[in-house]
Amino acid sequence: MINHIKDEISFEKILVMGLGQLGLPVAKYVKEKGFDVYGYDNNQLVMNNAEKEHNIKKLENFRNIDAFLICISTHREDDVSTPQVEGLMAIIRKISKEARNGKLVSIESTVPRGTTRKMFEILEHRFHVVHAPHRWYAREEDVHGVNQLRVIGGVCDCCLRTGIRFYDGVEQGAEKEDLEYYNANKSYRSLGIPMYSVSTVELAELSKIVENADRYLQIAFAEDLYMFCKANRISFGELRDAINTKWNVNILEPRDGIGGHCIPKDTRMFLESSEIKSKILIAAQEVDKDYRKYIEGMIKDKQINR
Repeated sequence: MINHIKDEISFEKILVMGLGQLGLPVAKYVKEKGFDVYGYDNNQLVMNNAEKEHNIKKLENFRNIDAFLICISTHREDDVSTPQVEGLMAIIRKISKEARNGKLVSIESTVPRGTTRKMFEILEHRFHVVHAPHRWYAREEDVHGVNQLRVIGGVCDCCLRTGIRFYDGVEQGAEKEDLEYYNANKSYRSLGIPMYSVSTVELAELSKIVENADRYLQIAFAEDLYMFCKANRISFGELRDAINTKWNVNILEPRDGIGGHCIPKDTRMFLESSEIKSKILIAAQEVDKDYRKYIEGMIKDKQINR
């Protein structure tokens, strides 16, 4: 039996930091699982709404919190496609100053490679720090909600163990006696979210940004194919339907260009994560620019011909 289990912290008071598009569903889910949930957001209107509509209690003092779930945005306010982590670092400095040692800090926000370890340094190695990037999708929350399988990485082994115990309830490879202990001891209840652990926190960081970079490529290819079809008077829809009858092919439907809060920003995070740049992603960015110009031209032509 794993000896460290009974010696580790229990989780009672949980603070969700950032109550926007991601953070509010997270806070609601944690509350549904029976934890004592608090919320923190710089936007007072957002905080008031969470308290009034969902009974997410407001908190300013971090002293008695057992787990911090950080869900704040990592893009510039004036440009959603540009990454920035200054706000995240400010939150970490506040936790370092006000919270008690040994608590869990989980970064659910998408961050560039190396960010979580920098946070660990700011926290002076006094906290269990993990990165558990979300896979929540607003348009399909019933299917792709807070509780779906996700990746987790810890700055060190004890961080990873603590994080998995909070999210999943039992470590990968745990013995039968450990599982029985977790299930029997209410102080060790978890969120019940299946987790896939990786050996380093940097792998967890990369897993999220590469997932979205891959999606960027898929959309860009659909845009490229659409322009090819228009130039050659081919029905894109009919061609796409025919191709997608193959079991391992899924050509997407291009729309207004690659936008949103995540995919362009996370693709830039990936491109900026190494001195060796991905040539295929750079080409995909050029395709998206061309596609946007093409769509704008089509709209103008329609307006002129009315």
